[in-house]
Amino acid sequence: MRNTSVAGAVVAAALMSCSLGQAAKAQDEAQSPWQVRVRALGVLPASGGSTVNVQGVPALSTPNSGLSIGNSIVPELDISYFITRNVAAELILGVTPHNITGTGALANTNIGSAWLLPPTLLAQYHFTDFGAFKPYIGIGLNYTIFFSQSAGYTPTNGLGVTNLSINNTVGGAVQVGFDYMIDKHWGVNFDVKKYILRPTYNATVNNTIQVNGTAVIDPWIIGAGVTYRF
Repeated sequence: MRNTSVAGAVVAAALMSCSLGQAAKAQDEAQSPWQVRVRALGVLPASGGSTVNVQGVPALSTPNSGLSIGNSIVPELDISYFITRNVAAELILGVTPHNITGTGALANTNIGSAWLLPPTLLAQYHFTDFGAFKPYIGIGLNYTIFFSQSAGYTPTNGLGVTNLSINNTVGGAVQVGFDYMIDKHWGVNFDVKKYILRPTYNATVNNTIQVNGTAVIDPWIIGAGVTYRF
């Protein structure tokens, strides 16, 4: 009799587990694969490795000088499509403005400013075993377009940048973050990304002196916002 009771309990537990699994599967299948987020971002460039080559003036060139690229706070929109319950593709859209100044021998020189449009496509893995807490990791590529570029013009120690051209570039990106879902549709999000972003540039000083180099931007991007799952 005891063995019959144990067998019955095991069968009941198996049936309950199967039923719960089917219910979870049905809920996943019923949920839309589309998700959007709106975030506020802090964009924090790490520009210490930037190079400056001033034609004919080695005293003003790297390693005696470099670039500093300012921080920025901007809004951002991203769109995700869940290929499976755990795997998603995310497209990140936003623009960010930055001021550029010289360092070292070019300290305080106003190099100029530019806006960046870095559309980024990431492949993500979402961990789904923690209830409402849904962490994820991602890796991908960005293509960064520089627009509204403006030379500094303001002379510093007799030097004024009269032309600035930053070249569009391809770079990598990695990501870690989480959504905390309040209900089936709404949640809050926290996200950290690291971009590898190193465009080349050309500039002219005092309308005659040619300058070129690499602007190492490599920003940390820290964001928080709202998630909506359709």
